[in-house]
Amino acid sequence: MKALAIDTTNNVLGIAIVEEKAVIGEYITNLKKNHSVRAMPAIERLLHDCDLTPKDIEKVVVATGPGSYTGVRIGVSIAKTMAWALQVPIVGVSSLEILAANGRYFDGLISPIFDARRGQVYTGLYQYVNNELTTVENDQNLLLTDWVSNLLKRDNRILFLGNDIHIHQDTIIEMLGDKAAIANVALHNPRPSELGLIGLTKEATDVHHLVPNYIRLAEAEAKWLEQQK
Repeated sequence: MKALAIDTTNNVLGIAIVEEKAVIGEYITNLKKNHSVRAMPAIERLLHDCDLTPKDIEKVVVATGPGSYTGVRIGVSIAKTMAWALQVPIVGVSSLEILAANGRYFDGLISPIFDARRGQVYTGLYQYVNNELTTVENDQNLLLTDWVSNLLKRDNRILFLGNDIHIHQDTIIEMLGDKAAIANVALHNPRPSELGLIGLTKEATDVHHLVPNYIRLAEAEAKWLEQQK
């Protein structure tokens, strides 16, 4: 089965085409540019370079968040439109799970990090068990200091990775000491090929029911809801 993977949830724009045992093609950039302008041309170019057409795609896999609210919506909208038009299954995958997949060979726990401003982060806790990525703690949004305090109670070493790590690295190391491992910079970009391979193992979602997972409401939405109470 050939799957098209799409990730526009953060600065990284990632597109990949995968099969069960092969990454056919992968496009990835880490730039502050408009994904709404670049995502479809990237998909078209990757299909062309891989000598494929949209009709060759048998499944669509998309990163559903958390991340940039606009970025999440762009990827989900494109993926749902393509899945509906091609009449193929669609699967949503956590953006944090995709990033955590880069820690495949780390002997310990994995904490992917997206900055959420004001000292907060989006994160979760993952671990590879028998070469399968498993969730130890669900994705959440909280203060970094509260998250690291929680991790202090664990005996394992913890790998931190993500393009926003530099914002929080000093605090992480100060609080965790030798228990903290900071990933090499090459592992900070979530890989769309990992997204695609994860999606191949997950059950499809009805295209109309697949929605973004922001974890928290946008500030404007939160204020509006508060005003309605």
